Amino acid sequence: MSKKLKLTASQEDYLEVIAHLVAEKKVARAKEIAAKLKVSRSSVTEACRSLSKKGLIHYEPYEVITLTDKGSEFADDIIYRHQSLKEFFIKILAVDEKLADSGACKIEHTAPQEIIDRLIQFVRFVELCPRGGTEWIKSFDEYYRKGFTKKNCQDCISLCLNK
Repeated sequence: MSKKLKLTASQEDYLEVIAHLVAEKKVARAKEIAAKLKVSRSSVTEACRSLSKKGLIHYEPYEVITLTDKGSEFADDIIYRHQSLKEFFIKILAVDEKLADSGACKIEHTAPQEIIDRLIQFVRFVELCPRGGTEWIKSFDEYYRKGFTKKNCQDCISLCLNK
């Protein structure tokens, strides 16, 4: 993917929605994009013109919209960042799915790829580590909600290691 091409957060949102629509229906339509993003059709037109000029989508007024190969690469990256952040918020921070989704949408545009990659590795580590796993995540959730845990650290480590 060309790192020289910079997209605004709004352009990334449009590209992400277009990618989801194309995956679902093979093409996207301006009215569907407008409905998903809760924006006007004229906003969609301007965004599509801009994305088309950047070589990311195939767009002609009143026609269906599809991704170019370059646009598909960008969209895949945006979706990957979004899903990775959402997974971290749900699995590690025990945030409900709706909040995790909206938070991921906001952060995906600004978080450097290295941070996203580290979050993914952290999730994998916690799920695999004998001192981590689901019990550790549940303990964090309990700590967050109550401000304390039922067990001291030594008991918790012993419990994890005995599994």
